[in-house]
Amino acid sequence: MSDQKTKVWFITGASRGFGRIWAEAALKRGDKVAATARKLESITALKETFGDNVLTLKLDVTNAAQAKEAVQQAHAHFGRLDVVLNNAGYSLVGTIEEAPADDVRAMFDTNIFGAVTVIQAALPLLREQGYGHILGTSSNLGHVTLPVIGYYASSKWAFEAIHESLALEVKQFNIKVTIIEPGAYATEFGTPESLKFAPSMDIYDGFKANFFESLQNMERGNPLATPESLFKAVDAENPPLRLSLGSHNLPWVRGAYAERMAEWEAWEEVAIAAQG
Repeated sequence: MSDQKTKVWFITGASRGFGRIWAEAALKRGDKVAATARKLESITALKETFGDNVLTLKLDVTNAAQAKEAVQQAHAHFGRLDVVLNNAGYSLVGTIEEAPADDVRAMFDTNIFGAVTVIQAALPLLREQGYGHILGTSSNLGHVTLPVIGYYASSKWAFEAIHESLALEVKQFNIKVTIIEPGAYATEFGTPESLKFAPSMDIYDGFKANFFESLQNMERGNPLATPESLFKAVDAENPPLRLSLGSHNLPWVRGAYAERMAEWEAWEEVAIAAQG
């Protein structure tokens, strides 16, 4: 494990939202950051502000060759990578019936396969240095779901499973894994750059209007309050596999799992009979 007090981060999706906030917070506390974004000009201000402590790299996570090159370049530049944070992602908005399969695949290319590509590029380097911490930005929707953004939630459920398996596989190499699960926050998530809308079908217009109205009334957390919680996990000797951010997450998840347990138990005899 690195005995360095400062940490070296590799962050995808650093142009806005949590990626930008966490990159700036890490730099302000004296860490070094390889910040990546699809458009390099969207992160040039980081270089102007933090100088040699930041390396800005162009990265579209759906480009496997570019992802591998960016990870290797960041490692060579700083000499090590302590934290690899997959934050790039977006939401597909539309009912299950409305969303075209190509749009679903495109979202998974970024949210899932993009993250996997970065992880696979980083693991050989982390194994060689003998330590590392892989972080991934999931969501409270990795455990529960909502209508209209079901495909986005499904990508987070997959994200959770991949990282939970990863944690078991790489523990032997002294590599830690933490899934970050923010609730609703007042970030740029929800802007056109972070959303793609599926073609609309008239029969769902009223349903979606009610759903969007309920979202408008949802209490959102202050994203600027999140870095200290993230740093506590990153600096911990034994970080959690899952780090929930926000005060509404646990009650919602607790209720959802209580309902699931009740239903499973109500049908337990049927399940046992199916054993044969």
